[in-house]
Amino acid sequence: MIDLERLINPTVDSLPSSGIRKFFDYAAEIEGVISLGVGEPDFITPWTIREAGIYSLEKGQTYYTANAGLLELRTEICNYTKRKYGVEYDPKKEVLVTVGGSEAIDAMMRCVLSPGDEVLIPEPSFVCYKPCAIMAGAKPVIIETKEEDDFRLTPEALKEKITDKTKLLILPYPNNPTGAVMSKSDLEAIGEVIRGTDILVLSDEIYGELRYGEECHTTFSAIEGMRERTVVVNGFSKAFAMTGWRLGYALGPERIIKLMTKVHQYGIMSSPTTSQYAAIEALKNCDGDVEDMCREYNYRRRYIVDGFRDMGLSCFEPLGAFYVFPCIKSLGMTSQQFCESLLREEKVAVVPGDAFGESGEGFIRCSYAYSIENIQEALKRIERFVSKIKRG
Repeated sequence: MIDLERLINPTVDSLPSSGIRKFFDYAAEIEGVISLGVGEPDFITPWTIREAGIYSLEKGQTYYTANAGLLELRTEICNYTKRKYGVEYDPKKEVLVTVGGSEAIDAMMRCVLSPGDEVLIPEPSFVCYKPCAIMAGAKPVIIETKEEDDFRLTPEALKEKITDKTKLLILPYPNNPTGAVMSKSDLEAIGEVIRGTDILVLSDEIYGELRYGEECHTTFSAIEGMRERTVVVNGFSKAFAMTGWRLGYALGPERIIKLMTKVHQYGIMSSPTTSQYAAIEALKNCDGDVEDMCREYNYRRRYIVDGFRDMGLSCFEPLGAFYVFPCIKSLGMTSQQFCESLLREEKVAVVPGDAFGESGEGFIRCSYAYSIENIQEALKRIERFVSKIKRG
């Protein structure tokens, strides 16, 4: 009999499963659960986008596209990026359409990282950065971001972690799970630190359209001197409510995009054709739909932040994405204990903060990409649970 254990890749085998999916799967087994756990819009993809996908099927557009994606889509991505952020890219050489933003992150790391390289990762942050770096043979170096700094990456914290082995910096803003954002001046300060170095930047801007407050999102490649070293990752899942369509993209220097396309070519071939035609419509004609969804998220954002503060929990005010990251340290429980007990006793699913790195311990992540009715009921149950803990 074959000994599979001896043949398994130990690096992949040692990677932990996603802490987000763990609680989502657990909650799915319990009847009556209200979930604030998954970062997926509760909006249906706008009709005009769905119609474009349907029409492409009716016309028989069911074949492979170019490896890098439909040129028409790549052109619209470049038009959109110039219109929104003022940065120009060549649709033939500097764009790759991927299966979600996560594929772009993985492909970028595979193309630039070698064994021994160090990757700087601000945490708390999305769960895929560290595993992707490890699978590429590199060493993740964690930069802890703090609530007192609004969970921003500071230039001082960045400087402390840079070594002669540093190859790549991850910039995950607007941030999942904290909802933190980096202003233009914040990004300029980061640019000053790495200017003159050979450090590359992966700027994950999947939540760029979901920005609240007076200042709009600034893409890192718009910062002076940063375009030549930055790969921007974005996509359609969050802003356009297209999670199931599985479509993202990367913008960056021709040399890196060419290598990423090679990885994509062998591992994927091309992104879903129907999704690409739908995405063209999204970029051309759906700014209004995004603005409508963003207004609704903003209402929910204010409501849920006030809800946690009213029950006596410290809650950082997020200005991006659709998450809040309240602190539960005052309750004397770990993040895991809190989330497991809340799910068991009140049937509310949220994600423990340590799923996003050790610095997330003492916090929980709650998504407000759910109906206001679900949020209201969830807050009632959480408040009842917190009151019971406080009474001892």
